[in-house]
Amino acid sequence: MSWNTLGISDGHSRHNRRPENIPLSRAERILGTIVGDDSEVEDLSDIDDPVEDADYQPPPKELNSSEEDDSGDEDPIPQPSEPSRGRKRYCGENEEAECSATRKRRRQTQQVEVDGSNDGPEEPTPGPRRQGQSKNGRGMRWTATPLTPNLVQFEHDEETEHDREGWTPLNYVEQYIDKDLIKMIADCSNATSLAKSGKLLKTTVDEVYHFFGACILMSCVPYPQIRMYWSKALHFPAITERFTRDRFFRLRQSLKVLIDDDVPEDLKKCDKFWKVRPFLDRILKGCRSQARPECVSIDEQMIPFTGACPCRQYLPMKPNPVGMKNFVCATADGIVLDFDIYQGADALREQVEEPEDLGLGSLVIDRLCQTLHPGTKLYCDRFFTTIAGVERMMKKHVYVTGTVMKNRVAAPVQKLPTDKAMKKAGRGTSAEVTTGDGNIGVVKWYDNKPVLMMSVVHAIQPEDTCKRWDKKLKRYVTISRPSIIREYNSKMGGVDLVDRMMSYYRMNIRTKKWTLRMLMHFMDLALANSWLLYRKDLVVCGTPKKAIMQFLEFRMEVAKAFLAQRDNGVPEDDADLSEQGKKGQVKEVPHISIRRRANAHLPEVVNLKNAARCRATGCSGKSRVQCGTCKVFLCLQRDRNCYTAFHT
Repeated sequence: MSWNTLGISDGHSRHNRRPENIPLSRAERILGTIVGDDSEVEDLSDIDDPVEDADYQPPPKELNSSEEDDSGDEDPIPQPSEPSRGRKRYCGENEEAECSATRKRRRQTQQVEVDGSNDGPEEPTPGPRRQGQSKNGRGMRWTATPLTPNLVQFEHDEETEHDREGWTPLNYVEQYIDKDLIKMIADCSNATSLAKSGKLLKTTVDEVYHFFGACILMSCVPYPQIRMYWSKALHFPAITERFTRDRFFRLRQSLKVLIDDDVPEDLKKCDKFWKVRPFLDRILKGCRSQARPECVSIDEQMIPFTGACPCRQYLPMKPNPVGMKNFVCATADGIVLDFDIYQGADALREQVEEPEDLGLGSLVIDRLCQTLHPGTKLYCDRFFTTIAGVERMMKKHVYVTGTVMKNRVAAPVQKLPTDKAMKKAGRGTSAEVTTGDGNIGVVKWYDNKPVLMMSVVHAIQPEDTCKRWDKKLKRYVTISRPSIIREYNSKMGGVDLVDRMMSYYRMNIRTKKWTLRMLMHFMDLALANSWLLYRKDLVVCGTPKKAIMQFLEFRMEVAKAFLAQRDNGVPEDDADLSEQGKKGQVKEVPHISIRRRANAHLPEVVNLKNAARCRATGCSGKSRVQCGTCKVFLCLQRDRNCYTAFHT
């Protein structure tokens, strides 16, 4: 029933003032006065009592129609309905049965729907978008107008190709792995080995260089087992001449890049990869020293490892699905500019300013774009692309282009043609919508299936053509291709390129230690980065293609340079210790017919202060001799049993 009909209160004040309690008898007298017929009053006794249901308000349409009918001749009193009579009987039995929260919610809903009241709530006006409102484009105005990007001019770095003129492969690698890093590894390995086992490792800078050189050489000439490099039939002189098999395995087991006791406990808690952090920081420093181009890409990279590690991930679509996940920023040429190993979203939030409204993909973009110049064009896949992330990077003058999921752009997808309509139109069909300001565009292109992309730089125009295989016609056909597709395909493959180069000659050393796997992976990354930069420099300088070393040859040259390292600055005492720690090469004993031939095997006394123990009985006598024919080191005791036992 309308309150204006009863004359209790006007329509403008019904939300602000609660009517007084009126008895049922008085309400009947009022009705009888208005109608003038007792029978009609008796018939209206089942109408909702405004006193008992003072909070109830009729729907807005009934309210508006009753206000208009006050000036007409029609009956202003609406007829009761069955639900209202039932509700009245319920409220008559218990007036407080209805929850106050329900009545409050009903009043708020009706206040929003009521039109034109100065005393009532004002009509909502558009304001700033609430948190999460722009995640899928809702609350934004999307139109079919062309994209009008407002970009900042990109400033290129100074050319450095001529500064690297005449560099050798070792010079390129030293951007990432220098002598200071190798010396730190040698010192930490010695200290840790002595603290844990009480035995001196006695390794040197040269030996660590030799170890990494041997690992690189093993990846270029792979054997099924590492022990085969020291076998009689397949031994590799470049490796076996540097250290014995047992020495190699001991070095691999004892390799350390820091001393664990020197790391504070709070750093161990906040960094899951603290055991290899100095090595990663040095590789990262070399990556960040490279020139920043105008176009870069961000993608995921897997560090293959199936054992126990601090943060292991599973990505089923990757060639190596199990391991540690690494987010990489690279150029279109595959040169890595920055990376961050994933160890949880909380670790990324600590490195990003104001990360409250960002998802994981946007956090990664914000973290890896910290070293990029304003005006950079960034390409990424649908894992990283969101409207909130694109808007945030626009404020930092980094312009994102990438594929996007449907649920992240639900509002613009509704204004684009459906998949069925585009399939019916044929391959090469495309459509686009943009925001009201023209800064962000969403493009849908149908190839074998629909492709949805978002960008602040590229749109459909200018279109070109591309060739696609048609299964029905069994031949290549030419279809239209938007500009955003062409630019994305040409700029997005940088991380995939460096992954492919690393997979060709990966250091697949079988180990249960994740720290060693991390060292080998980033050693491979440094080598791949070095070769890609080396090839780019020679191509820019106009070097013939035949004169440019292939990746395998480049790695072999680096391995030879590492194995040939000699540090002239090592003190004599350290050099003696390193020589004492090495075992002499075991020589094969001559055949018995040669050993017993006349007097050809008489001993010769020589200066053998570093000779090993006698191989026959293990004695360590002071009198050491060498066989004149076999050149085998021996030692003589009083009865010469050692010499006799070895040669007879």
